[in-house]
Amino acid sequence: MIYVALLRGINVGGNRKVEMAALRETFSRAGCKDVSTYINSGNVLFSDDREPELLIPILETAIAEEFGFEVPVLLRNIEEIRSVVASVPEEWVHDSVERTDVWFLWDDFDTPAVVDGLSPRTGVDEVRYVAGAVVWRATGRLTSSRRGNVAGTPLYRSITIRNINTVRRIHASMEERVG
Repeated sequence: MIYVALLRGINVGGNRKVEMAALRETFSRAGCKDVSTYINSGNVLFSDDREPELLIPILETAIAEEFGFEVPVLLRNIEEIRSVVASVPEEWVHDSVERTDVWFLWDDFDTPAVVDGLSPRTGVDEVRYVAGAVVWRATGRLTSSRRGNVAGTPLYRSITIRNINTVRRIHASMEERVG
């Protein structure tokens, strides 16, 4: 199976620094194959035949032993990433005018009802659920978006965020591994 491990909270604001070469080695030592990383925010692509329920604790333990702190690991396989990318219209981008982010959800919040408590601002925000994620698009007056209202909530502690451009690049890299 082709996976991407989405690590939460590394290399943000100079905290919890993780060197990508060391991270690749950590995943390789844990038995993962064809390991690569994409940008410093903790996106690790690899192949492995083990199921996520077995793999996640192995990877979290390996990371903690290597770097000296715990890092939550969320796994998505290629089919799950395909589904997320297919659910986002091509014109939704992440640039200086528009922000489209994918909030990957841990299981405790992975339900369509998660969007009910988000209170997007009419005319600025558009929010949709797709299995395993929430896609949040903000346009126009970006400072008026209510995306930031989730900070500090239980939901915020159960997501890892990537912008849509990053998700599309991860998807393309995963597809290259198939081909």
